[in-house]
Amino acid sequence: MRRTNLVVSAVIVIVVLMSMATGLHAAGVIDQGNLKEVREAVWRAWFADDVPTLKRLVPADAIVISAGEKEWKHQAAIFEAAAKFHADGGKLVRLAFPHTEEQRYGNVAILYTTYEVETEMKGKRSVNSGRATEVFVMKDGKWMNSGWHTDAEK
Repeated sequence: MRRTNLVVSAVIVIVVLMSMATGLHAAGVIDQGNLKEVREAVWRAWFADDVPTLKRLVPADAIVISAGEKEWKHQAAIFEAAAKFHADGGKLVRLAFPHTEEQRYGNVAILYTTYEVETEMKGKRSVNSGRATEVFVMKDGKWMNSGWHTDAEK
């Protein structure tokens, strides 16, 4: 009888721990990498024209809508814009995300954020700020930035 109670208790503990872990995963607490770190890596890779990182984090079917630009961009155009910024001597001086809110739905996450970017081009610094909505998709256990839409305050 005592052995049966011990086995039942052990099974109950295992079931409770498994359900807690599942609940934490659904709530986004257990994660395959910090989403905000991935977001920052994408931005920094773009400004540095870090093509290997961009290829890893921005899928071929990405869609980007940028403030003040008529045409939407896909992966090739995203990479071309990064290369042009870098080739023209552009440098990232400062990058900040003062406010971010996150929503998760299974393998999809959306970040709503404000951003501040200070760049230098040919010795002249400029600061841009605005808002962004970024969509991330979990593929093969890793977050990818499948698209974003930015607006600008300046």
